[in-house]
Amino acid sequence: MKLGNSWGRAVGALALITAAVTVGALATPVAASTPDAGSLGAQWTAAQDDPPQYPGVHIDWDVPITMSDGTVLKANVYRPMNAQGQIVDTPLPTIVNMTPYTKLVSMIADSALSVPVLPDILSNFLQGFDLSGVGLGGLTDLAKALPGGAARLFTADRKLIQSGYTQVVADVRGTGFSEGVWQVFQQREQLDSAEVIDWASRQSWSDGKVGMSGISYSAINQLHAAEQQPPALKAIFPVEPGSDLVRDVLATGGALGFGFIPPWLLGVDSLKLIPDLSALFSGNFDWKWLADRLQSPMTFFDYIIQALTIQSVPEIPDNLKSLLETDSPLRQGWLGHPDKVRVPTMVYGGWHDIFTYSEPRIYNAIPLPPGQKQLIMGDTYHADPGSGFGAPGAPPRMDVLQRAWFDHWLKGIDNGIDGYGPVTLFQQGGSWTTAGEFPRSEADYRRMYLSGAPSGTAGGSLYDGSLSTEPGGPQRLTVGAGVMSLCSRDAAQITAGITAVLDACAKDARPMELNGLTFTSPPVAQATTLSGPVNLHLNTVLDATDGYWSATINDVAPDGRSTVLTSGQLTASLRKVDDAKASRSANGDYTDPYPYLTLDTREPLVPGQPTQLDLGLTATDAVLQPGHRLRVDVFAFNFPRGLPLRPLLNESQLLPQHIDIDPSAPSWINVPIGGNPGW
Repeated sequence: MKLGNSWGRAVGALALITAAVTVGALATPVAASTPDAGSLGAQWTAAQDDPPQYPGVHIDWDVPITMSDGTVLKANVYRPMNAQGQIVDTPLPTIVNMTPYTKLVSMIADSALSVPVLPDILSNFLQGFDLSGVGLGGLTDLAKALPGGAARLFTADRKLIQSGYTQVVADVRGTGFSEGVWQVFQQREQLDSAEVIDWASRQSWSDGKVGMSGISYSAINQLHAAEQQPPALKAIFPVEPGSDLVRDVLATGGALGFGFIPPWLLGVDSLKLIPDLSALFSGNFDWKWLADRLQSPMTFFDYIIQALTIQSVPEIPDNLKSLLETDSPLRQGWLGHPDKVRVPTMVYGGWHDIFTYSEPRIYNAIPLPPGQKQLIMGDTYHADPGSGFGAPGAPPRMDVLQRAWFDHWLKGIDNGIDGYGPVTLFQQGGSWTTAGEFPRSEADYRRMYLSGAPSGTAGGSLYDGSLSTEPGGPQRLTVGAGVMSLCSRDAAQITAGITAVLDACAKDARPMELNGLTFTSPPVAQATTLSGPVNLHLNTVLDATDGYWSATINDVAPDGRSTVLTSGQLTASLRKVDDAKASRSANGDYTDPYPYLTLDTREPLVPGQPTQLDLGLTATDAVLQPGHRLRVDVFAFNFPRGLPLRPLLNESQLLPQHIDIDPSAPSWINVPIGGNPGW
């Protein structure tokens, strides 16, 4: 009898425990620790693709939003409509997108995505689209961005709206149909974002909870808004955001991002001049809009012209100097503070994006626990975010992830998205992976020295050197400016991926290595991880008072193909490091040297005198497969990725530059290695 009672109590207790565990599991789902999120990823996709809660979308065009200084911004407001064709009057969460590319472009993209069955037909076609067999694999990768879901994040996401959200797409001050002068991320523009959020939260169609969405410029605006901590902002989903814009793309290493900045400025400045024709024909034209455009028709182009034409440092005018002063309002406006972000944030970036430098740093700086902040890094350029998403083994589509993110943080739906990741990385040379942090904990920094001993692997380069665990030398190696950088992964990166359509350039560095010095390691004995930023320490000699260095870290396959993993560049006279912001590894070497890049810290070189400098390369995550080698390429030119300011370029005279391989003053890379490569 006692045995029976004990057995009954044990069975009952077991049943209660089992029920509790089951109920807990159902109540709080945990995303599978895989990039595709397993069954939860399938649920998120189904939620986005199932028949919508509301069948229609109503648009209020060019709604005026008055800023605190009286400037009127214009926004399109997208609201769901029920089966009876009525606008849903239930207060709903609101998604804000601040764009400089005009609501007109957004509307055209939205209209194309709204054509019945066309997006599905196009997505299905592009999923099977493959021109890699004819050397256009890069075009294939670019094409797969559409089925990856990124297009819906650039414009209004009708599926998101039809699931019970309002979306506000507003023209940034001085762009589109908004009044004012375009400020390019300056303080007043940043304040506008917070004021639009406050305005949206107080409308009758809003439940007071606001999220932010958008790509590139709109992603940067999300971070700037979140740093101000407006009460209504509850979550953001920045895709390809920058935070340290000077180092990201404007003047990486002190050299103008020529392949991106001038054409981008021209594009935005041209789009902002398109008038509101419907208002003009109806007699409601905004004449203040016209006056503001006439005040600054080609915003910031004067800086570009001066940077390319001013002949000497003493001739640099004050407005251009403001770009070269750390504490100027202009530079401060381009320097973000992600440590002030307090709302759940999912960051998407790409290893070859123009903002690669910032994206992992943003994630690491946000003071939130993993899950509330997440990082996804794809093997992508700026023009193809989310390429390949939704395929087996890859993350769910970007629109799917965004919907799950906002459903959780704005609607309180316990869908498990906070258990995803928190760090989801495409490991170059491998596949999609999930990690607990970036850089990976197993990566330890070590020096690999540049040696003049031939590796026998790069016969086409200017000089075929080696990477060694011991210093090499003594020997002087010389490299001059070349034009093969036009056919390179750096060129593809600064053109947002446009030139990446040619595999011969973007996926193989051997054409560019014709103009460079190469230093190659022995093959690795087992799979070897690289994870984190890399620093190249060089002992240099110049024949002029200035010069320009660029470098890449490459994965060299047994068949000789050399694939760039990451890169960096530095104007030699701007080498002085801000140690308060630089980072070092446990061995004391820099991992991210963080040069000031200012005129007042400039140190012209003495011709013929050895000068040591540290050249930082953006963070990467890769795996060298057994038999592959690690390579460092060093160049003296990198157009169009970077072009030194004209006064500094004149000082360099584009003379050949030298590296002294000297055991008493060695050159090395400080590289984060995981595993035992056998070196």
